[in-house]
Amino acid sequence: MNAVIIAVLMQTLVHMTAPTPGAPTEQRHLEAKLFDATRNAQDDVDAALERAQAGNKTVVVVMGANWCHDSIGLAGWFETSRFVPMMRDRYELVYVDVGTPQTGHGLNLDISKRFGIKKVKSTPLVMLVSADGKLLNSKKDAASWRNAASRSEQAVFDYFDGFTPDQK
Repeated sequence: MNAVIIAVLMQTLVHMTAPTPGAPTEQRHLEAKLFDATRNAQDDVDAALERAQAGNKTVVVVMGANWCHDSIGLAGWFETSRFVPMMRDRYELVYVDVGTPQTGHGLNLDISKRFGIKKVKSTPLVMLVSADGKLLNSKKDAASWRNAASRSEQAVFDYFDGFTPDQK
């Protein structure tokens, strides 16, 4: 592909993901590609657990990938001005790149096992973890986020804003 075609495609993508003035809030969030395969995921999770202990917070471990529209859609909600204060005040957020486990090229799959989930069957897998390392949401709930991109902004916000460990 030549440089002109690439530039046109990139400009088209920018316009496709840019917020539409006057559009409902739910259509204005951007996808966020925050899953980085080069990061040391174990260190990131350990650091989040330490910060959670110091700040009396819960850790949200989002195991996903930049190729997954549900993963980047959920990350996009977390980056909006509505979510940032709530997430910052209540949670330590960690994005873990899982590669492509369904093709045998998974990454960081030991992290889900660390919290009692043996297999990453779909992405994103969203684990809410106490500062002392206990899984607070059910395994079924953690896996249910595979449809994150089709959930409404309000439903995602309500889940995290109202989460209590007894939701299992």
